[in-house]
Amino acid sequence: MRNVDSAPNSAPPVPGLAAFNALGAEEAEAGLLACCACRAFAREVAALRPYRDLDRLAEAAEAAVRGLDWSGVREALAAHPRIGEPPREGGPATGSEPPGQSGKRVERRSETEAAWSRGEQAGVGTAGREVLDRLAEGNRAYERRFGHVYLICATGLSAGEMLARLTERLGNDEDTEREVVRAELAKITRLRLAKLLGTAT
Repeated sequence: MRNVDSAPNSAPPVPGLAAFNALGAEEAEAGLLACCACRAFAREVAALRPYRDLDRLAEAAEAAVRGLDWSGVREALAAHPRIGEPPREGGPATGSEPPGQSGKRVERRSETEAAWSRGEQAGVGTAGREVLDRLAEGNRAYERRFGHVYLICATGLSAGEMLARLTERLGNDEDTEREVVRAELAKITRLRLAKLLGTAT
């Protein structure tokens, strides 16, 4: 593994890059799993510490997301609720506890993910019944077509915009959609890293 830089990292929620860099590997990985719930991602990004600045960390995280094999992407997708549905809380979001992590640590990570998901999907909260019903129907159609949850970086989007993008993406072929999913996962991960480190605005 290549080294990206020398400086500190973080976990749920230890604000500041220096604090993050100073964490033990297990704690750093737990924090990273709240940003992207794939164990290979968390191991790689934690192992590249220390980071000199947030940009270096964000670059390493994006490279790690884009370098995941599809099974790793699916592992991360399993932690994301359907758009328009409440996130799951109180347990491992991925359905299996990463080796070496206590149940308490994984539960805390799951609670962090759930809180972030609620904030990211805030645009759904003001949607009317018709839009919500169409989102639910679109989610089902998407899952039948692609075999996994519809993922979108929902921050700042209205429910109508999420629905329009879902409808558009239903026309993608599988390879095209996988690239879109990776890009959306990378955007979500970047935003969550800023939250993890206490630098989100």
